[in-house]
Amino acid sequence: MPRSSTKSNGFVERISVSMNPDLLLELDDMVSSRGYESRSQAISDMVNQQLVEHKRELGDEVMAGTITLFYDRGTRGLQRRLSDLQYDNIAEVISSLHVHLTEDKMMEVILVQGPAPKLQGIIDAMTSLKGVITARLQLMAAVIPPLHSSPSPSAKKR
Repeated sequence: MPRSSTKSNGFVERISVSMNPDLLLELDDMVSSRGYESRSQAISDMVNQQLVEHKRELGDEVMAGTITLFYDRGTRGLQRRLSDLQYDNIAEVISSLHVHLTEDKMMEVILVQGPAPKLQGIIDAMTSLKGVITARLQLMAAVIPPLHSSPSPSAKKR
């Protein structure tokens, strides 16, 4: 296959895609409304999203992402149970932010990293709690650099 160079990525592969004219019209509308520079950029973005989802479904690849929760803060013990779940999964939970939306509704965004099945298990446990209205896990095929490096063996002896 022929290769052509780009300024930012080095090399790209050119492919040909055939599609129904109505679908192409919808693609062009989306390219325009979302501000993509080209069809290629839009299609690459969609392929990347599908590959992340595919990796998530397949296995144990370490991924980074967010859990977004919307819940009723008036539900007895819910905030404690959510906090306990985060603590129980401290290796995967990087950070969290909660916002009071109304007197009784909260939104919490939790930054997570770990194997996709483990992260799915965390959100499943949160979703099943009484008072959680909606929950969403959004993952990327990326890894957050470690927050702390492990001490070298010689440093531990001191």
